[in-house]
Amino acid sequence: MKQSLANAVSTKWAFSFGMVRRTTNMTLKTFILSRIAAFRHAFRGWGYVLKTQHNAWIHTLVTIVVFMLGLWLRLAARDWAIIILTVAMVFMAEFLNTAIEAVVDLASPVHHPLAKVGKDVGAGAVLVAALAAVLIGLLILGPPLWARLASLFAGN
Repeated sequence: MKQSLANAVSTKWAFSFGMVRRTTNMTLKTFILSRIAAFRHAFRGWGYVLKTQHNAWIHTLVTIVVFMLGLWLRLAARDWAIIILTVAMVFMAEFLNTAIEAVVDLASPVHHPLAKVGKDVGAGAVLVAALAAVLIGLLILGPPLWARLASLFAGN
């Protein structure tokens, strides 16, 4: 009872952009510790995906190859920005798909047609992201890779 009373006393209302939201007094130490905990949870989720999702292994391997090719080809900063955003898009799709699968498994332990739809749509999102990444990779890496290979085989 004392704890809930203390929380109620330390609670105040913030008015911003026409919206009312409840805030609590937070010290700098509490804020920093909560951010550290948030990063810990995020890295735990990242680790879970990399340990349990075989497609994430493939995405990681392809990412390493693409980054090595980009370094070898000395890509421009703008090309790197597009590559990094594309890699992030694929991993975000994979992470969200994994989260959807976990929630669906929790909510529907028995096979249900709607659970299948949810999982299939999540997998479809990963497929769309991966196909877009392949096309972007071909557009960015293709011409300089072709030129570099042509010059190597021509003896220049």
